[in-house]
Amino acid sequence: MTAEEFWEKSGLAGTYEAWSFGDEPDKLAELVLQKIKTATCSAYDLYQIDNEPLPKVGDYSVILNSSDQAVCIIQTLKVYVTEFNQVSEEHAFKEGEGDRSLEYWRKVHESFLINELASVNKAFNENTKVVCEEFEVVYR
Repeated sequence: MTAEEFWEKSGLAGTYEAWSFGDEPDKLAELVLQKIKTATCSAYDLYQIDNEPLPKVGDYSVILNSSDQAVCIIQTLKVYVTEFNQVSEEHAFKEGEGDRSLEYWRKVHESFLINELASVNKAFNENTKVVCEEFEVVYR
């Protein structure tokens, strides 16, 4: 089902963004459905370059799989910007990946952010700003 069809079926009001998670959209969407993944992060610089507003509390997102089919709808509960090296163990745990440790989170996200920033000719370092979001599934 497309994002638009899924949104209409949900009966929710307002607007939404439709997107998929990083390098492993199917795996990460499944973690969201299982309520294991309740947080995510993205590169702050990409918002600035694209002149895109940061996510805000109350925003809806239709989560897509690798085939651009809707999986669920989430609502943003918390948003904050911090440096990569300041991301907390709690946030890493809420991201739900691997063993849910901060060490695992840093390893995986450093690689992801290096690639994302390289695509816009930016370099990653420990002080790179990230946008951290927490969310809940509101429709599946």
